[in-house]
Amino acid sequence: MRLIVIGTEYTGKTTLIDALMEWGDRRGIHHHLDDHFSIPDRQFLSDADQTAMLAMPPAIKERFQRFQIYYHIDVLANHGDCLLGGMHIEEAIYGRRYYYPDNVFPIPYLRKVESQLPPDTILLLLMATPDVLRRRMIAAPHAYPIVPTGDIEAVSAEFAAEYQQSWIERKLTIDTSTLTDAQLLETCLSRVKPFLDTRDLLRWNAS
Repeated sequence: MRLIVIGTEYTGKTTLIDALMEWGDRRGIHHHLDDHFSIPDRQFLSDADQTAMLAMPPAIKERFQRFQIYYHIDVLANHGDCLLGGMHIEEAIYGRRYYYPDNVFPIPYLRKVESQLPPDTILLLLMATPDVLRRRMIAAPHAYPIVPTGDIEAVSAEFAAEYQQSWIERKLTIDTSTLTDAQLLETCLSRVKPFLDTRDLLRWNAS
């Protein structure tokens, strides 16, 4: 399964991707996981590295993000089991808002990137109500938050719009507002099944 998970901060993207990784490992399905498209990278960097990444000039942030977006086109093509968090759609939204708001070297990530993705790629948009997102922000604040509380509605609308405009044909949405972490995983596994190919279905059923 090749899955790109997108959604406003605190909708549950990282929680779901990590759960899918663990679920697969228990069944002998080993996904390649990359959830480091937000600035700073939460997956591999030390605290000092994250601080340094935040301090980079906007032009360098844009260049770095552009390089890794295009690099991960090949990652997705070369891994039949791949989980990506955010990828090009998150970058298109967060980049112009928070990373390089003056549009340093604007790059048309979206449809150009999607035209090069494997045809079995699945796009999943996670959503939640603004009130729920604000409560989650207070209950479990991120070390390096990205979306201010006042931007939640606008950013959520941008994710929904990019999802609708996406050229990825296999796509679905999940509202996480009332779901526990376990329920989110089960909902995803159930809802994504119609988009799986024969190889994935055989392995899922065998496990």
